[in-house]
Amino acid sequence: MQVDHSVTAGVALVTLVNPERRNALTPAMATELIQVLDLLDADTSVGAVVITGAGQGFCAGADLTTLTAAGASPLSDEHYHGVGTIYQAFLRFGTMAVPTIAAVNGAAVGAGLNLAMAADLRIVAQNARLISGFTRIGLHPGGGHLHLLDRLVGRDTLAAMAIFGEEVSGADAVRLGLAWKALPAEEVVTEATRLAGTIAAQPELARAIVATLRAELPGAMSWEAAIQLERGPQMRTFYQRSAGLP
Repeated sequence: MQVDHSVTAGVALVTLVNPERRNALTPAMATELIQVLDLLDADTSVGAVVITGAGQGFCAGADLTTLTAAGASPLSDEHYHGVGTIYQAFLRFGTMAVPTIAAVNGAAVGAGLNLAMAADLRIVAQNARLISGFTRIGLHPGGGHLHLLDRLVGRDTLAAMAIFGEEVSGADAVRLGLAWKALPAEEVVTEATRLAGTIAAQPELARAIVATLRAELPGAMSWEAAIQLERGPQMRTFYQRSAGLP
């Protein structure tokens, strides 16, 4: 088992468990992560998901053995789909039906940074290292890396990280819009779980808000249309609050 999970009071804690390799993603590990996320999405008692890494690292990206093998024959079915499975893992996390938080307790590199950016919110260790990493090893960014960065940061930060390989500390991540809070590493999961708990107690509301967010986020919708989209679920919560319903 390389992906552990537990659920407490509606908050699911998902942990990548491969600390010897700083939780680098293999196709098998990514497949396991997708299965866990599918299971949690189907559980209507779950109102939020926190993801973190075992040991001192969050996720070092795609496993180098996988990348090396893919480089040897990138268009073979095995390697093409293997890398694609890793991409699907953080895409799956980014399309969860509930709010998500990445508790970035250590380095997040390449695909690992993608996984963190796929979350709705990031709590990072002050000494965390956020690294695009692709150009450092001669690779073009993959898995929607540029798109994910563009959702969160300004043009200069995107270019500095993704093109020129600049590293961002946990403390700087907050200033640049990559994270909400930077804390001592030992406090990251606790704070992420606390935040998740504030909405997880109302799983139906949590799912309604996320559904609206997913519809509005791309920016293709006008403000007027967004108001109308929100009106229905908001009116429902008005009624539930007035009637004392959960």
